[in-house]
Formats: sequence, structure tokens, C-alpha cells
Amino acid sequence: MRFRFVHAADLHLDTPFEGIAQVSPEAAALLRDASLKAFDAVVDLAIEREAAFVLLGGDLYDGAERGVRAQLRFLHGVERLAARGIRTFVVHGNHDPLGGWPAVRQWPREVTMFGSQEVVGVPVEIDGRRVATVFGLSYGRRDVTENLSLRFPRAGELDRADGLKIGLLHCSVGDQPDHSPYSPCSLADLSRADIDYWALGHIHRSAILRDGGPWVVYPGNTQGRSAKPAETGAKGVMLVEVQGTGICSVEPISVDVVRFAETSFDVSTIGEDADLGTLRAELLRQAVTAREKNADRALLLRTTVLGRGSLHVDLASPGAVTDLARDLQESFSGAEPPLWWESLRDRTLPQLDLNVVRSRDDFSASLLTLAEAVANDEVMRDELARLLIPSAPADLARRYGAPSGEDMTHLLEEAALEALDALESEAPTCA
Repeated sequence: MRFRFVHAADLHLDTPFEGIAQVSPEAAALLRDASLKAFDAVVDLAIEREAAFVLLGGDLYDGAERGVRAQLRFLHGVERLAARGIRTFVVHGNHDPLGGWPAVRQWPREVTMFGSQEVVGVPVEIDGRRVATVFGLSYGRRDVTENLSLRFPRAGELDRADGLKIGLLHCSVGDQPDHSPYSPCSLADLSRADIDYWALGHIHRSAILRDGGPWVVYPGNTQGRSAKPAETGAKGVMLVEVQGTGICSVEPISVDVVRFAETSFDVSTIGEDADLGTLRAELLRQAVTAREKNADRALLLRTTVLGRGSLHVDLASPGAVTDLARDLQESFSGAEPPLWWESLRDRTLPQLDLNVVRSRDDFSASLLTLAEAVANDEVMRDELARLLIPSAPADLARRYGAPSGEDMTHLLEEAALEALDALESEAPTCA
């Protein structure tokens, strides 16, 4: 028998998107409803494609203190599915563990909420015939460090009459640098279970880690949450086609409402005669290209200007970056779908030949050597951050908050080069 199902995860319904209001009130208003509308699109897709069921792999809500608006929107969605005979299977993850406040306590009978005590298998029937069994396990608390995949049935323990065997779990497979290692496991752990398709959640980038024997799939989140690398690009679900107990196809389908994108521009590519007008034209060209790649979505763009060149001095002028960002935004005023700059970041560097500086025996060489040593030493970076953060200027504190190791490395590089720039410009010249 042929059928299909929708695999989604990490809805983060009613995500607040704090800080976006500073970008634009219109952007904040659109983002306020974006996660809810993305879930509506998941429901629409399941109905349009006549899915047999929908799998939701955890983090339905953004926090344990889940909001009423989010819970009621979720209830409305699963009621729409139930009215069409489409079942919904749910596990909870680290953001929405069981035990959080439930404003809704009664669900349609077509909805299965898996508990956290033991793995339970729930059959799915079509026309009286079992076509699949969904096994699931939720988080009972936020910080789950146990490898929950080991609780699922092992190879050979189940009957083929169970149909397609699906494992629904919120977990971290392998090394995931952008995500906390909740319920960590390996591909080998998942492969030893008697499961045909692992419907996973937690990682916000869509990925097919294994395409058979078993399938191991992350659909990613349904709506991007920031301009961080894991949140950029198209966001959506997996539509899975099944024939008997075999997977025919796994198709990613976008459901996001607002998309985050990241671009960068190297000022060293436009020559020494370039000015801020030249840079503006290049950044507008990049923005147009980004819109073309995401033509049917509202877009929040993070742009980084980097490289060495004379533009470093122009961008360092007080208010230059802020005014340039404002001008860029005004160039897209009234555009549909809208485009906003989430941020414009100046990472340019002064024109210095660091190899020449290192080769000298002077104060500039010593300063550069010390800065690079600290930047490459995690212990020294952390100690420097501890000493400097309490006295950091307000604008720097707003920009970085509690700086990461990468932030500190960049700050050290930026400070060293600014100091070198000042030293070299003041250095006496010989006639």
C-alpha cells in the first residue's frame, strides 16, 4: 500500500524574536506571527497532500512556560488535521519538556502525545490494515543527557507485520557544534534499533544523515529564528512517500514565512579608489541577488563587510556604518516581499603588511605577537574577557553581550590592528 506522511520538528511556536524590533517594527510584527503561520502551512501541506499522519519531533513551543496563544494555535492545527482523518504524533524536547504548563489538556483522539517513561509503539491503520507503527519518547525534563535511542526496540525484536517502523525522537546525532548535546547518540546506535525511519528533531538544519537501512532524517525547524548559520536559508518539513515498508522519497518542502540570509563583501576586491558610494552599490547588488534566490519570502539580511582596504578608514568614521545601513534600508522601502537589514557589520582591516611588522624588532612587532598569542590561547582569552567585560563601553556590551571565544578573537585582532594603524601612522619617517 502506498501512503505518505509529513515529518516536522522544532516549531518553536510564538518565538518572541527579541531584538528584531530594533531593526524594524514591521519586521518585528511579521516575525511575531511567523512561527504560527509556518505551522499553519505544515497543516495545509498535510491536508493538500492527503498525508496519513504528521510527525512532530519536539520543541513545539519555545519554552517550558509555553504561551496560551501558541497552545491554542497548535490545538486549532491538530483539530483541522483530525477533521480530515489525519493523525498527529508528538514528542516533546528540551525546550518544551513534559511538565510545562498545559493550557490545553484535552486533545482530539487522533493526537498521540508520547510520554517520557518508556518507548511506546502506536499502530497506524489505513482501511483496516496496519501500514506503520510509530515509536516515540518525550523528554521529562529539559536537560536529558541519556542516549534515549538505546531504549527503542533492538534489531529483530519486532514483527514485520508492524509495517513501516518509525522512531520519533528529539536528539543530537554525532558532533553538532551549533546545538547543545541533548540525548546524544551516534548513527551506529540508531542503526542497531529495529527502526526503518528515524524522524528526528533538535537540529535546525535539514539533513538526511542516512538514506536507508535505516533512514535518519532531520527536517530542520519550520521557521528561522535569527541570522546565525544554523537558522539561515529555507526552513520547512520532509514529505515522505512510502510503498509497503519501503521509503520511496524524502522531499524537503519550505513552509517558512520570513527567511534569514547572510552575505559578505570583501573591500579588497574593488580597488583603492573605491568610496562609500561604490560600497553601497555593491551591497545593493548583493541584496538584489539574495531577493532573487528567496523571491517569495520576506528577507532579513545580515551583511558583513570585510577585507583590507582604504574603505576601512571611511567605515570607521563615527556613524558611517549606521548611516550606510539606514540608506540601504531606505532603498528597499515598500518592497514586496519586504527586505530588511538585520545588521551591517564592519569587519574591515587597515592596510598593513603584517608579515613586515612581525619581522621587525620594535614595539609594533611585540604588540602584534602578544595579541596573536592571547587570541590563540583559550585560557588567556577567557581571563581577558573576565577582566574587561565589567568596564566595557555600553555600545560594545550591547554588540557582543557575553562574548564568545570567536568574538574575543575578533576583538583582539581588531584592537591590535587599530593600535598598529595608530602606531604606524605616527611612526617617524627617515629622510
